[in-house]
Amino acid sequence: MNKQRRFILPMVMVFIFTNTLLLLFGQRFAAWGVDQYMLMGANCLFFLVSLTAFLLQRSALKNTNPNVFIRSVMGSMFIKMMLVLVVFLVYIMIVRKGINKPAVFAAMFLYLVYLAAEVAGVMKLNREKNG
Repeated sequence: MNKQRRFILPMVMVFIFTNTLLLLFGQRFAAWGVDQYMLMGANCLFFLVSLTAFLLQRSALKNTNPNVFIRSVMGSMFIKMMLVLVVFLVYIMIVRKGINKPAVFAAMFLYLVYLAAEVAGVMKLNREKNG
């Protein structure tokens, strides 16, 4: 079990670091015009979606057919993008004219950070499996 945790560690560290940063420097983010609660929600969403995608890709690596892994990567990427798009559209519908653009751009950056953490974990797992 300890071996499996090591591959998820980058995503967990990003999640903890981001939430800690948002909680400790919430007033600073508010002074910059960034909605910290929207970012915390985006952080939770990205963590859960990235963790789910990682687990799908990890199970696909066990298959002997390499096409299964490619399909799982492409499928999880499509699901992630569609889920983020739906959540963003719901956010727009709820907030209407009060959209917090700095928080949306920060969430886009956070998406890229989670993507990098997920890819790092999958690459470590792939290296260990094939190495």
